[in-house]
Amino acid sequence: MVVALFATLLAGTRWGDAALTPNLALDLEGGTQVILEPVPEVAGQVTSDTINQAIAVIRQRVDASGVAEAEITSQGGDKIVVALPGRPSEATLDLVRTSAQMEFRPVLVEGSPTPASAGTDPSAEPTPPADDTTAAPADGATGDPAAPADDATDAAADPAATPEPAATDGAADAAPSDEPGKAAPDSPSDVAYYVTPAVQAEFDALDCTLPENRTGGAPGDPDKAFVACEQEGLAKYILGPVEIPGADIKSATSGLGVSSSGVQTGEWVVNLEFTSAGTPKFTEVTTRLSGQQRPLNQFAVVLDALVISAPSVNAVIPNGQAEISGTFTRQTAANLANQLNFGSLPVSFEVQSEQQISATLGSEQLQKGLLAGIFGLLLVVVYSLFQYRTLGLVTVASLLVAAVVTYGVIALLSWLQGYRLSLPGVAGLIVAIGITADSFIVYFERIRDELRDGRSLGAAVDKGWERARRTILASDAVNFTAAIVLYLLAVGGVRGFAFTLGLTTIVDLVVVFLFTHPLMTLLARTRFFADGHPASGLDPRRLGVDTARYVGRGRVTTPGQRSKGTSDAPTTREPVTVGAAGMTIAERRAAARAAEASATPPQDDPPTTGTTDAPADGRPEGSDR
Repeated sequence: MVVALFATLLAGTRWGDAALTPNLALDLEGGTQVILEPVPEVAGQVTSDTINQAIAVIRQRVDASGVAEAEITSQGGDKIVVALPGRPSEATLDLVRTSAQMEFRPVLVEGSPTPASAGTDPSAEPTPPADDTTAAPADGATGDPAAPADDATDAAADPAATPEPAATDGAADAAPSDEPGKAAPDSPSDVAYYVTPAVQAEFDALDCTLPENRTGGAPGDPDKAFVACEQEGLAKYILGPVEIPGADIKSATSGLGVSSSGVQTGEWVVNLEFTSAGTPKFTEVTTRLSGQQRPLNQFAVVLDALVISAPSVNAVIPNGQAEISGTFTRQTAANLANQLNFGSLPVSFEVQSEQQISATLGSEQLQKGLLAGIFGLLLVVVYSLFQYRTLGLVTVASLLVAAVVTYGVIALLSWLQGYRLSLPGVAGLIVAIGITADSFIVYFERIRDELRDGRSLGAAVDKGWERARRTILASDAVNFTAAIVLYLLAVGGVRGFAFTLGLTTIVDLVVVFLFTHPLMTLLARTRFFADGHPASGLDPRRLGVDTARYVGRGRVTTPGQRSKGTSDAPTTREPVTVGAAGMTIAERRAAARAAEASATPPQDDPPTTGTTDAPADGRPEGSDR
């Protein structure tokens, strides 16, 4: 495993952008700080909710771009401070600088999120059920319902709505044309005008399953078609020009739907209300879309260049009050309402300052943290050697293997996942030294307990492992659960501590199962440990074994005697307590025989010939005594 881990890293340094050292977070390396200041069109529009929603959008962009350990906070209640570790790319900085904008565009083409195969027309592919939401009048009135998704005809089924072919056979290598197929559009939903060969080619090549294509960013030209991904990567769209800007939204709320009779339906919905300027625009849009088939009866809500919802229109909505329903949960409905509210605020952001910042803690604090870890490791080593003699070297070797595996995994995650090691993460690694050493101590003490019960070292290792394994698994399960809860509930640097704590817990299990236990099994076969050498840490006298030990076939050994059953050397048995706790039946019988033999007095040799002197008591010879 270690060889495979570092071979992957070496291959990454040779043919990729990997490094043998992990990336450091903002507190250890420094980075780039961008301060954004809101520019409202109307006084009083900047509130704490506005700032919080903007922070959420920026955080989504940064996380999707693969940058870890970024700090995004508010400053003074009206500014946003974005601190990115290291030297972020220009593309990542553009994601931070660009203001989020919401807009409503009609859906022209909806397709699978994966790239189209060569020679296929994505408009003829089955429409994925990415968004089954519908927009209806908020008062519960219904119009002609749109055709269900399963029975809906595709946009390509309408000859007037069929996109132009992307390229002809004679111009296979030529760049797709961006010229529309007609002089002017009939409506914003005119597929033949807006879906040019260039737009179609962009749509075909787009892969919305890739996270980098769902980072958001600048919106497209409001007067042209726009290709966008659904925010979760479930579908991709060709959208028409902007018909309603986000500023025309007055409010959006989530709650349980209410029927026309005033009875709650039990279905979570989003209620959308437009301003006086947006109401006639929305009426015009719903009038046109309600008579179309899917996907032309849908309008897309685009936030930060991503489609957050694409409901279909069931009826004309003349009063500017719509209800968006579908497969919402309480949380998803609330999230969509918050996004709509944020998009309705006429607030944009401008970059107030952008500068390089030094590490807030720096290399000095990192060195002190590493010294603390090394000092703690040395204390563990000293204690292990003092307590377990040579057996303590197994602890040292296991800790070294755990350190090598942990380092390799962190370096690999830095390359593949953009992970960055922060000072709280270093603290998690230091705490893991005690957790890892605790597993070894539990195992060794179980082995010594089995030796005290009279088992040979090989049997003690196997039996001790069975008992220690349950304890180690229970202990690490508690640590790992605590790390997960801490990671999910905490924010900022505490999550770095929780991550390394959970990672090292997994590494601890791997090392104990795949290194420590197999190593002990091998050492149990050596004469040095099996005979209980005083320096081995398994000396019976040091373990307090002061009774005979059963070695099989009715034989027992005393402290200091070899436990191998093949030894024929005579030994002197010390008195034992018959029926002592922990002794088996065979041990008790053997101990009883030994005790009886040692307690029987020696008898005189019988007389050979002749007579003997009369006894001192005067009794006749041969009489009973």
